Amino acid sequence: MENNKMNTKKIGFIGLGIMGSAISNNLLKSGLEVIGYDISQAALNQFKKNGGVTASSPMDVANQTNIIFTSLPTENVIREVITGKEGICSSKNNHIVLELSTMPLRLKLEMHHAMQTQNKIFMDCPVSGTGAQAATGDLIVFASGDQGAYDIVKGIFPGMSKANYHLGECGNGSKMKFLANLLVSIHNVAAGEVIALAGKAGMHLPDVYEVLKDSAGGSKMFAIRGPLMVNNQYDQVTATIDTFMKDLGIISEFANDLHCPTPLFDVTHQLYTTCQNQGKGSLDTAAVCLLLEEFAGVKR
Repeated sequence: MENNKMNTKKIGFIGLGIMGSAISNNLLKSGLEVIGYDISQAALNQFKKNGGVTASSPMDVANQTNIIFTSLPTENVIREVITGKEGICSSKNNHIVLELSTMPLRLKLEMHHAMQTQNKIFMDCPVSGTGAQAATGDLIVFASGDQGAYDIVKGIFPGMSKANYHLGECGNGSKMKFLANLLVSIHNVAAGEVIALAGKAGMHLPDVYEVLKDSAGGSKMFAIRGPLMVNNQYDQVTATIDTFMKDLGIISEFANDLHCPTPLFDVTHQLYTTCQNQGKGSLDTAAVCLLLEEFAGVKR
């Protein structure tokens, strides 16, 4: 696909939730014209306030742009947006679609093949980072797919992320994201376990956080979610437990398909399942600390 046939200054963005709204806002700030769509009128209104141009459907976005980002919540929504009656593939324009969501590998490959039959390019480009990190551009893009398409779009990524990597064939981006999320989930639980143990020991939790965050045992998740745990405040959500459970299920599917045991992750997954079953699904993923404090008999 030739660069001169792709408008890289006017792009589409479909899905304006926690991640999508933050990323699209940063792309607007970078100087791009962004045509956006979401089923939520409130999300569209906020996007318009941020300087975006709203569209009436995915096909409407596709008719106005060549390069389209999608950040979507479920497999069926992705299928509808890309291959549905009012989807991207219904437009006659040339397209590169950069799919940012964390979804099963089989779905990403399905969409890759579906777009390929329409002479369009699908790139699997999940991002690593929370909603709060997305708002500040503190994301990493795991791009995978057509090298020529990557060469066209790579100049857009600095407007929404601190780094991007092209990882080869379509699907490799998702594989890398699964590995990243496995680490995130375990580090979240480790951080919660430390705070629960420190509380049980009668230690001053703000001191525990300040001392450990830059220690050898510190982690990015301890730095980000430790303050939520210390302050016992989980309603300022950057990623809900309900959403994270979808991601954990995808990791389990990936590992099981490869017959690869993941004992630490399996325990982590079970702890988050218990959180969800207890009605904590709408809270930030840091709320796994609440469960661990309950186990320890810590009351605050």
